[in-house]
Amino acid sequence: MEQLPRKMKKRTRVKTLRGTFVMSILLCFLGCATEEKKENGSWAYHRGDAASSNYSTLDEINPSNVARLQPVWTFNIKDMSADARPGLSQCTPIIVDGALYTVSAKGWLYALDAKTGDQIWSFDPFDGGEGGGTVRGVSYWESGEDKRIIFGSGDRLLAVNAQNGKRVGEFGDNGGVDLKIGLRDDPKDLFIALTTPGIVYKDLIIVGGRLQDLYGSPPGYIRAYDCRTGELVWTFHTIPLPGEPGYETWPKEAYKTAGGVNNWAGMSLDSERDMVFISLGSPSYDFYGADRLGENLYGNCVLALKASTGEYVWHYQTVHHDVWDYDLPAPPNLVTLNRDGKKIDAVAQITKQGFVFVLDRETGESLFPVEERKVPPSYMPGEEAWPTQPFPLKPEPYARQTFTEEELANYSEDNHDSLLKKFRSLRYEGMFTPPDLKGTFMFPGTRGGAQWGGAAFDKETSTLFIRSMDAAELITIVEEKIDVGANASLMEQGAALYGSYCASCHGPEKKGSDVYPSLIDIGSRLSKEIINQKIMNGVGMMPGYSSIFDEGQQEAIMAYMLELEGGSSTTANKTVVDNSTEETRYLNTTGYTTWTDSEGRPAVKPPWGALNALNLSTGEYYWKVPLGNYEELQEAGAPPTGQEGKSGPVVTAGGLIFISGSEDKQLRAIDKATGETLWQTTLPAMANATACTYEVEGKQFVTISVGGTKENPSGSVMAFALP
Repeated sequence: MEQLPRKMKKRTRVKTLRGTFVMSILLCFLGCATEEKKENGSWAYHRGDAASSNYSTLDEINPSNVARLQPVWTFNIKDMSADARPGLSQCTPIIVDGALYTVSAKGWLYALDAKTGDQIWSFDPFDGGEGGGTVRGVSYWESGEDKRIIFGSGDRLLAVNAQNGKRVGEFGDNGGVDLKIGLRDDPKDLFIALTTPGIVYKDLIIVGGRLQDLYGSPPGYIRAYDCRTGELVWTFHTIPLPGEPGYETWPKEAYKTAGGVNNWAGMSLDSERDMVFISLGSPSYDFYGADRLGENLYGNCVLALKASTGEYVWHYQTVHHDVWDYDLPAPPNLVTLNRDGKKIDAVAQITKQGFVFVLDRETGESLFPVEERKVPPSYMPGEEAWPTQPFPLKPEPYARQTFTEEELANYSEDNHDSLLKKFRSLRYEGMFTPPDLKGTFMFPGTRGGAQWGGAAFDKETSTLFIRSMDAAELITIVEEKIDVGANASLMEQGAALYGSYCASCHGPEKKGSDVYPSLIDIGSRLSKEIINQKIMNGVGMMPGYSSIFDEGQQEAIMAYMLELEGGSSTTANKTVVDNSTEETRYLNTTGYTTWTDSEGRPAVKPPWGALNALNLSTGEYYWKVPLGNYEELQEAGAPPTGQEGKSGPVVTAGGLIFISGSEDKQLRAIDKATGETLWQTTLPAMANATACTYEVEGKQFVTISVGGTKENPSGSVMAFALP
């Protein structure tokens, strides 16, 4: 692989570059945008700028001095009880006018002095209530002296005065807008949460939202609200209504019942073109689509709309009729390529499959060849998998997409035999093997390829830096039949419900995982009321089930969670019997979880995580390096194993990439030219958030949200700088 060209400023060592790469750098320098220069020093958007580039023009910290980087302040958050489960913040702060704004793992909003880490104010959106919920960032809007932070808190869009932390009363209803209103169905039966912030265009805040990946989910309409008043300005129907483009790709009545197709991963903005670019998820249910036969626009699409009005401009679908949960996991990067001496504005979209789709920003046409290839058919009752799927011929995938038995892990002979037996029992015909009643091996899985941390685009060299994961997954499809008999106990009925709706995340034995908490003996940690509230309303990564569980099912699932032995319930039994007479549904009980062996180790051979440097102009990779390491699983003389991680990279004009998010708790500074790790430090806990970098009074800082510990469950925000 070629070495990425590096910026020479402030370097003590010089690499010999090929002439073509030198010319590439010169062209990039000549084309530096003045807009980025104006924003130099700030980090005013969730991904650094409206283009979601995760890029900074700062270069005080560079390869020649990064080894001297040290912590300069830590803000310890104290909004969770001392005996709480350690939180895992996913929030990337924004920095505007010397103030840093972030959201804790509990969901509180904080304003800090970006230079010292001192708290300016805090805002509790729950008014003293339990709180919780994943929030990955906030948005900033100002008009004269009116400066606001607009962010999601569960199903509400809130506006807070950026200077004093008070609710903005004239925004919506006493500072908030109910996001459940306007999603077609009865608001009281819906779950929606704004985990990734919307994007501000003039006086509009454009938002998507996270929905349940279940039957009965509402549609994920894109909406724009007035930043001053909270008034709804426009709505785009991601599941088209009759007469709208794309309606013909669904069954005629699907617009009344189909759900999903939501933007949970973020969006990007080209303000000069008045265009917003949106990455959309799959339709619901994720793994079975007999009720939504067709291509299902705008599921799994990069969607371009007119930002001021929501009018359709173009779309590009990356998966037809998705039954693998291959959501678009990150916002599109707005990029500029160099082709034959000409600049082309484009959109680069990373995917869970390991593809990069590079599209013309004006038209949505692919700038590299894409081939529609035949894929395996579905054998599920009533299902019709789409016969082809798009495969970009360039760039090559950044994650493994094929698999053989030789790639199964081999920790011991017995262990390998067990994995091999399981693998041979499953259906596997390559990528896009549909879910099947016999079980399906899925590679990459829903946690493979790229994730919500997104990619970073180096504007100097037209290079896209992508974190990738090679994670396998099992799809276990079961019929939703939970009739366990008229005399069944609540425990037995609750166990059936748990197996259908909860086991895929929390495990069949309630042990949890690195992401999802253990539910064993949960009654000793939380009250019955709090447990029921979390189940019904959702918390963190978990959606609410108020629209799924009726009163009887609530009673049954609570009995199972709290291990309440006892007789049957008339209400619960009636519900179970009634459900068994409804139309048969199919559920994946092992979804969203990496396939591991009996001891929790990855079932496939490493590498399991990597960082990739892709030249978007040519479609060729400069380098790929493992990211993270399980020392106990690393074979003698072998390269690092790599680790899964969902946060993304940040790239700077100083020649560095900053990235964390792996289980080894490392924050790393990587040479963007070579992929070499130049500096790393061990954090108090895993930092499952993308970092940011900014400047205050001429000094560059690198700041990151860090997860909680046993001593401080609330976690912290840490800043690093040169001495």
